[in-house]
Amino acid sequence: MKYDTKEIQDRVDRYISQFKEGYFSPLSLQARLTEEVGELAREINHRYGEKPKKSSENEKALEEELGDIIFVLTCFANSLNIDLSDAFEQSMSKIETRDRNRWTRKEGENNHESN
Repeated sequence: MKYDTKEIQDRVDRYISQFKEGYFSPLSLQARLTEEVGELAREINHRYGEKPKKSSENEKALEEELGDIIFVLTCFANSLNIDLSDAFEQSMSKIETRDRNRWTRKEGENNHESN
């Protein structure tokens, strides 16, 4: 199944809303997000870096690690009443303006930035 950001936020909210504790505090969510990003970094280091896994360590899918990050990030956004689609639009608009001429463009490629 494919989700848009509203569907992701709604699904996470339905899940969290069934528990009395609700969303963690912003500080706790920041710690959890940092932890999940660290797990992704560890997996990338094992796959593409110089640090092999111990024989006792299971291989984790990068998709699983990215999914964990999306879940915690969505909890963060929901707890602060931030629409992820709006946040993404603000970020992309900033990046498309700020970095418009920063990188070397491919020959013959269409320019996909919005004006």
